[in-house]
Parts: sequence; structure tokens; C-alpha cells
Amino acid sequence: VQLQASGGGLVQPGGSLRLSCAASGSIFSVAAVGWYRQTPGQQRELVAGISRDGVTNYLDSVKGRFTISRDNAKKMVYLQMNSLKLEDTAVYYCHLGFGRLDFWGQGTQVTVSS
Repeated sequence: VQLQASGGGLVQPGGSLRLSCAASGSIFSVAAVGWYRQTPGQQRELVAGISRDGVTNYLDSVKGRFTISRDNAKKMVYLQMNSLKLEDTAVYYCHLGFGRLDFWGQGTQVTVSS
């Protein structure tokens, strides 16, 4: 499995970005996928996840602002980020988990700055 994340960039507070992650391999539709983020000196944290059945979960601080979705036919996972805040600045990583297997994308930088 390979994961390729894209869509990061520089945005002003209150703005929006949409992250995309393209997956390869045959297990995408039966795997849980999600987005994590990390800032320097901090642990990577789960921002949003979506199960194989479409059940979602979010970090409390992004609830109501971020939406995760998946397209199994295209092997894509998306993170729509609205009302971005300065504290959302981080490197965002897509993740795929299947059993004891973990796969990570290369990360995409999101910078929220005025």
C-alpha cells in the first residue's frame, strides 16, 4: 500500500483547504483511513478517521469544521477543512490501518497565517 497526500498550502485564518490522499493496493475498501497531524516537538495526533463502514470520528478541536470522507471506488480519502485556525498549522499525514498493519503517506504542510 502506498499513500500520496496532496492539497496542503498557505491559507488565512477562516479559510478552507481540502486535503486528498490517493491509495494504492487492494485493501483500501476494507481498511480504516484517517488524517493525523504533527507540529515540531509534538506527538502526531489523530485529526479525523473513517472506518470501512463510514463511521467517522474527530479530534474535539476540529469537530464542526473538518469533514473526512472516502471514495472506495477511487481509493481516495479527503479532509475538508473549513474555518481554519492558526493552531491548525501542522504537517498532515494520511494513514491506513488494517489489522496490525499501518501505512503512512508522506505528509503535506498546512500553514494558517495572516
